[in-house]
Amino acid sequence: MLSSKGVDFSKILRRYDVDQQVAATPQEMAKEMLPHDPVFKKVAEEVLYMRFKTVGPVVNEALKEKKPLDVINEGLVAGMEIVAKLYAEHVYYLPEIMLAAKTMEIGIALAEKKLEGGKMKAKATVIMHAAEGDPHDIGKNIAAIMTKAAGYDVIDMGRDVPVTEVIAKTVEVKPLFVSGTALMTTTMSAFPRIAAGFMAKGMNIPFMGCGGAVNREYANSYDLGIYSDKAAQTPPIADKILAGYDWKKVREEWDNIVRGD
Repeated sequence: MLSSKGVDFSKILRRYDVDQQVAATPQEMAKEMLPHDPVFKKVAEEVLYMRFKTVGPVVNEALKEKKPLDVINEGLVAGMEIVAKLYAEHVYYLPEIMLAAKTMEIGIALAEKKLEGGKMKAKATVIMHAAEGDPHDIGKNIAAIMTKAAGYDVIDMGRDVPVTEVIAKTVEVKPLFVSGTALMTTTMSAFPRIAAGFMAKGMNIPFMGCGGAVNREYANSYDLGIYSDKAAQTPPIADKILAGYDWKKVREEWDNIVRGD
């Protein structure tokens, strides 16, 4: 009879890639990603290390010698982009994402006061929601934070949103794309119905299927459907759509897009 006595299972079931990621500190991982300009670097570090109590003075000091839009894009947003990468590498988690986003928002609000017109123009508007019948929205909330941080105006419709309401809002807003998250296989069936509703209204707007129940094959199984596996992948996909990619081209180049190529 076989016995497991004395067996060290850590040698069998160990995730060495995760070990390596967790072993690295945020400082070590961010070292090569921070801006080279010392002013922007200091601003980015405020976001990276979630210093919401000191980001105000640092941003105000940066605004004395840098343009407001540069402070936003090359300092605050650059810091948030590093946070997104640390999240993707399992170094940062949801609390860090939320605190960093709050820190960035404080800094942006100060910089926007110096902008002509008073507010930074969003790249485009997107709509996000959790599928009809699905009460889980953590993944959607993280994706919304990261997409906002990347410069997009996000209309968050919340969770358990009826298919008809998603279609009606899309008709009203005409967003760059719409995303839906589903944590249950019973609710992801709403996605092809939404996409069909878009086409019935004559809208060629990509519909991004996301969430634990959804995989790439399913999201690509209906017209207009595209896929995002992780929240951090949503902004680069959005940038490509903004650059003119339709849903077919996003599918074709998906691997390159999410790798950042």
